Amino acid sequence: MDLLPIFLNIKKQKCVVVGGGEVAFRKASLLLRAGANLTIIAVSVEEQLRQLCSLHDATVIKKAFEKSDLEGSTLVVAATDDSQVNERVSIAATSLSIPVNVVDQPHLCSFIMPSIVDRSPIVIAISSGGSSPVLTRKLKELNETMIPGRIDKLAELLGSYRGRVKAGIEDFSGRLRFWESVLDSEIPELVYSGQDDKAREALDARLAEPVCGRVTGEVYLVGAGPGDPDLLTLRALRLMHKADVVLYDRLVSPQILLKLRPDAEKIYVGKQSANHAVPQETINEMLVRLAGEGNRVLRLKGGDPFIFGRGGEELESLAEAGIPFQIVPGITAASGCASYAGIPLTHRDYSQSVRFLTGHTKDGRVPLEWDILAREQQTLVFYMGLAGLPLICEQLVSHGMPSNAAVAVVQQGTTQNQKVLVGKLDTIAELVAEHEIQAPTIIIVGEVVNLHKSLSWFSVN
Repeated sequence: MDLLPIFLNIKKQKCVVVGGGEVAFRKASLLLRAGANLTIIAVSVEEQLRQLCSLHDATVIKKAFEKSDLEGSTLVVAATDDSQVNERVSIAATSLSIPVNVVDQPHLCSFIMPSIVDRSPIVIAISSGGSSPVLTRKLKELNETMIPGRIDKLAELLGSYRGRVKAGIEDFSGRLRFWESVLDSEIPELVYSGQDDKAREALDARLAEPVCGRVTGEVYLVGAGPGDPDLLTLRALRLMHKADVVLYDRLVSPQILLKLRPDAEKIYVGKQSANHAVPQETINEMLVRLAGEGNRVLRLKGGDPFIFGRGGEELESLAEAGIPFQIVPGITAASGCASYAGIPLTHRDYSQSVRFLTGHTKDGRVPLEWDILAREQQTLVFYMGLAGLPLICEQLVSHGMPSNAAVAVVQQGTTQNQKVLVGKLDTIAELVAEHEIQAPTIIIVGEVVNLHKSLSWFSVN
């Protein structure tokens, strides 16, 4: 994070804008909306800025800028069309430890003026650190479209009940759950549709319920997809924001972990080949215990939890203990990695079926029905098969699949570390070793792999 996002209280504080033109007018308008005691320093002041200052009793001083003009200021904005003046303002403000913004010159700024979505008391600030103002404007437009028009009224309503809720529910976690239940209820929609009185009645009824502070544990079994956070489902994101405790696997990407609620407790329970730091039985016990203590527990798994994710075993333990749970499917690695590699898993001309298989070796073997797998017109996808790749290729060939059958190995698919290696059954193991491919990988076997060259679309920066 290059800049610390903060919201600064400048009500009745001296704020200085150096400049008297259109840009200065825009910055002055923003500062006045925040309640600043505004002073304009400029040799000449355009009419619209002069009128704005007159309307808000702001101070206008027609003179060249001097360092002494900044005395007692809370913040400063340099908005002239003279780069040398702007630089002098920046140097002066910095020497006085006053936050300074210089329009369109980010290297002279100690703070950046973000794009703002104003639904006061809800305010959303968006910044690219000065690198792309047009991008921040586009993001502002997106937020303006998505945020309900009366969300300010909802915020005001909830704020008016904070004291009563705190007095009625002493436990902090109980208050947190109460507010979350309110936001998941019909109350927001009542406010958005202008039915404020009915919303207040509903809120009163909820607060009067004797069980409003009661803690009920639950487990959310969520598929995090193959790595790209944009592939998370909306429901997955919602539950990720609600969880108190998160148990996550090795295949959950750092970018996805950033989507979690910041204050949630995060526990790593990942497994690697021949290295199960936390046994599956222990994970099952942890889920039961943590939920039994009243926590909302997120079990976050890469891909889909029901496809080689052992999700069923974990849920059996929860069901036996009477712990409520929800299941959110994720995009499985086979589908996600194949799509990002431009390899359709089925195709009318090449493959009428697809099989998902585990490539784990056991006692030096991969115990599968090789004679069935070697048949034509199907696609094979091997999970966790990197270590057993030479054996997989050997078995397929020995059971009748042509040695020149196409194979793709996709490393860390859908992420910026994605690598796609395409070869044949008799060459792919050697290519993987040569290119030092590392787990996690997906192995795809079948004629559809030949479409990779023409359908590949995802580029790694």
